[in-house]
Amino acid sequence: MRRIQVLEGDLKSCFDQISHDWLLQHIPMDREGLRKWLRAGYLEKGRLYPTEAGTPQGGLASPLLANMTLDQLEPAIRAVVHRRDKVNFVRYADDFMVTAARREILEERIKPVIVAFLRERGLRLSEEKTRIIHIEEGFDFLGHNLRKRGKKLLITPSHKAMAGIKDKARQCIRRCRGLTTEVLIRTLNPILRGWANYHRYSVAREAFYQVQRYVNDLLWRWARRRHSNKSYTWIRRKYNPAASEGAFSTWVRTREGKPRLLKAWNLLQTVMERHIKVKAEANPYPPDGVKYFEPRRSFARRGYPVGNRSPLAATGV
Repeated sequence: MRRIQVLEGDLKSCFDQISHDWLLQHIPMDREGLRKWLRAGYLEKGRLYPTEAGTPQGGLASPLLANMTLDQLEPAIRAVVHRRDKVNFVRYADDFMVTAARREILEERIKPVIVAFLRERGLRLSEEKTRIIHIEEGFDFLGHNLRKRGKKLLITPSHKAMAGIKDKARQCIRRCRGLTTEVLIRTLNPILRGWANYHRYSVAREAFYQVQRYVNDLLWRWARRRHSNKSYTWIRRKYNPAASEGAFSTWVRTREGKPRLLKAWNLLQTVMERHIKVKAEANPYPPDGVKYFEPRRSFARRGYPVGNRSPLAATGV
C-alpha cells in the first residue's frame, strides 16, 4: 500500500524578499506607479530607509502582490508530475503543502521545481521549516495539526496554536489588573470566541477543554488577587452570581438600564460543525449559482443551539 508523503513548505521572509524587477515585469498595472510605491522607502525615528526588495508588510497591495507572485506555482508543479503520482497542492498566502504517493517524487521532481520557481522571484524556501514527512507522523498547517490514523484523517488544533491562545489570554488578563470585571470579560471574549470559531470545524473538543481549564485558572487567580482577604465562597458568589454553569460572569446594565448577566466565553459551549466543502464547479454569479450559495450564506448568518446538526448537511450543499 502506498503511503502519502507530505512536503510542508514555508518561505523565508516572503514579503521582505520579493524581487522588484520581477514584479515590475509581470504585474499587470501601471509600472511607474508600482515602481514608486515599491521603492518609496520607510521612515523610522526620522530616518529614511531604502527598500530595494520586498513589499511593505501591512500595505494594502502587499497580499495581492504576494499572491500574484506565487499564483503559477501549482501549474509549475503539475507540469512535472503524472496523475498516478497522486500529487495535490494547497497554498494559503506564503504557506503551502504538497502531497505525493512517494517521497522520491517530492525530493527529486517537485522540490527542485519549487526552488527554481522561487529563485526567479527573489524568494527561497526556509530550510528550517520545510520538510518531507509521512502523513501518519502528522504536520502543522495554518494552526491545525493533520495526521492520518488508519483510514481517518484527523485535523486538530496544533500545539503551537494552543500555546498561542493561552499566551494571548494570559497577557489579556494581566493587562486587565485593576480594571472592572466587565472590561476584563469584554476584552477577553473576542480573543476566545475568534479562536474557537476558527477551530470549531476540526476535532477540537479535547483542545477546547484544555484551553478552557487554563483560562478558568487564570480568571480564578485574577479574582483571588483582586480580593485577597475574601473567602472562596464569597469570590464564587461574586463572579458566578447566577450559578451559570460555573461561568465567570458579572451583572451589568444595558442601555435601557436593565440588569444583564455578562459571561466570559466558554469554549466548551462552542458549536462543533464539520465544514462542507464548496463544489469545485460552483460559481456565485450565474442565477443557478445563487440557488447554491444562498443556503450557505443564510446558515452562516444565524446561530443554532449547541449540539444541533447543520441543516446544510442534510441538503448536501
